[in-house]
Parts: sequence; C-alpha cells; structure tokens
Amino acid sequence: MVPNILRVFFLIFVALVAARFMNSSVCPTWFPQNWVIPLFLLVGIAILAFDILLPRKSLASLSGVLFGLIAGLLVAYGLSLIVDLIIVPSEFRDEKQINEIKNLVKLGAGVICCYFVISFIIQTKDDFRFIIPYVEFTKQKKGGRPVILDTSVIIDGRVSDIAETRIIENELIVPRFVLHELQTVADSADKLKRNRGRRGLDMLNRMQSNKKIDLKIVDVEFAAEEQAEGVDQKLVLLAQQINGRVMTNDFNLNKVAQLRGVEVININDLANALKPVFLPGERLRVKIVKPGEEPDQGIGYLEDGTMVVAGGGRPHIGEELELTVTSVLQTSAGRMVFGRAEDVAPERKRTS
Repeated sequence: MVPNILRVFFLIFVALVAARFMNSSVCPTWFPQNWVIPLFLLVGIAILAFDILLPRKSLASLSGVLFGLIAGLLVAYGLSLIVDLIIVPSEFRDEKQINEIKNLVKLGAGVICCYFVISFIIQTKDDFRFIIPYVEFTKQKKGGRPVILDTSVIIDGRVSDIAETRIIENELIVPRFVLHELQTVADSADKLKRNRGRRGLDMLNRMQSNKKIDLKIVDVEFAAEEQAEGVDQKLVLLAQQINGRVMTNDFNLNKVAQLRGVEVININDLANALKPVFLPGERLRVKIVKPGEEPDQGIGYLEDGTMVVAGGGRPHIGEELELTVTSVLQTSAGRMVFGRAEDVAPERKRTS
C-alpha cells in the first residue's frame, strides 16, 4: 500500500517539476510547450517501472519513510553542492538563467534521491540492518530469533503443548511451502498419511486460535534455481535468510541444517531433557508389561514413556514392582533405566 502511494506522489512531483521547467527561461522556445509535462511523466513512469522490476521484499512503515526521507535529503544536499561546482555562469548564459538550471537540477535530483532511498528502505527494512556508528536499527520481534516449524514437528503436535506453557517467546513461523506439503499429505490416498496430514492441519488451527502463541504463516520467495529444492533445503535457506532456527524431529533435516550452520531445536532431544533424572540407588515403582531380552528381565514404562528394564521382573508381568535403579543409559532414541526388584536377588552363574 505505502509503495503505491509513494509512486503517486512521485508522479505528482514530476508533474510539478515539468510545470516549473515549462514556465522557466531554460525551456527552449522551439520546444512544444504541450509536450513538456507528458515527456516528464514518461520519464517518471520509466523510473517507476525500473523500480518495480527490481527484486523486492514488500512491507513498509512510517519509520522507514521518515528515515528514507532524511537519508534522501542528505544525498540530495551532497549532489546540490556538486551541481554548484559544475554549473557556473558563462558568456553564453546570464546568472539568472544559470540559477534556474541549478534549481531545476537540484529539485529533480532531490525528488529522485528521496524516492529511491525511501523505496529501498520500506521494501527491505524487515530483512536488512541499517547500521550507523554506535546505533543499529533492526526489526523488533517478540522474543529472540524466530523459530521455523518443520512439517514433521507440526504433525507431531507437541510444539503446541510446549508453546501453550509460554516457555517459547519467539515468533513461530510456518512457511507457505510447508503448509502446501501438509495439504498434500492430507490429500494422500494412503490412509495413514492422510490422517497425519489432517492432524498437522488441526494442530496449526489450534495454534492459530490460541492467543498465547505467536504463529505466523509467511510467503517466501526464492531464486529460480532454489525453487527446485526440496522442503528441507528451503527450510535451511529460509533460516539463513532471517537468522532463525529450525524446529524439527526429522533426523535428516537435523543433520543437513547442522552442516549448513543453522541451529536446530529437536523436539525429541527436548523431551529427553525434560524426563526425570534417576541416579543409581534411587527407588521407583513401575508396572511390568512384557518380558525382556534376558531370561529374568521384565520391561515396564514410566508415564513419560521412559523404558525401564527390571532385572528379575519376568515372573511379575502384569504386576507393579518397586525397583532399585542400577544404571541409566541415554541414547538418541531416548533414555533407558535399568533396575532390580527389591525382593529378587541377582542370578549367579552356575559353575560346572
């Protein structure tokens, strides 16, 4: 909206400059007077067309316009000093005519400089940092760096529960191409994939309707050669562009992002970090649900899904036992707790 308003004002200024030129002594007498304004407007339209064809980022604000206006006026002032040095009176033109030329050149340079500087700032201010010595102007965002959600983590659904606790103050970003992938999965002929896609869309609707969660769906433009990349590659490219982090539980995306220098928040790692810590000698109660690999072992699970291997628990399948923790094993797949039932002694190897 703001760029279009700016373009209209630019054309109005061009028309005013043309009217000033037409009524000044600088305008040649042989030049048709009714061609002046159309010719100037044609030049102004050509400048606008050149600006529209340039790569743009959209978004504008009043602060960008004001900052651009100040910067444009400073550039125009510098150019006016150069004009005073270049255009000097001569034997062919009197001083009045020279001043007319200087004023027109300064006015035109000022309008063009202000337009281009303002246009540049309002189109790039959200993704570009304007640095002045000891002062840095950047876009103010809620929390820290934005977090980009992957398809897998949206379908997983735990990110919604985590965000509801308000522990994440960062802006959550869902690129449009991730939304398209979710829709494709939801329309799949495979029932399992279709259910997963619909669950992901339900999770997005749930997060959008929650006022505690700052979720934003964004359209992202890539270069022609980058459009052919897969979703994982696009997520990494977007994170590099906006200095964000990727949230996922996809192993391959995790590795690719780390190789490209992009920080990753892995939901599985976060869940493992939040599981209770057990030290050898501590006691816990768990229900034995199935036999283990060893002859005397039984397997149980805590409420958070942590697997417990109970020595001597095989005869007590279906019962709840009190175990003494002997060791804890942390793996990329999760945490495993090893323990032994209080009333069961460890088996000793028989010697022949």
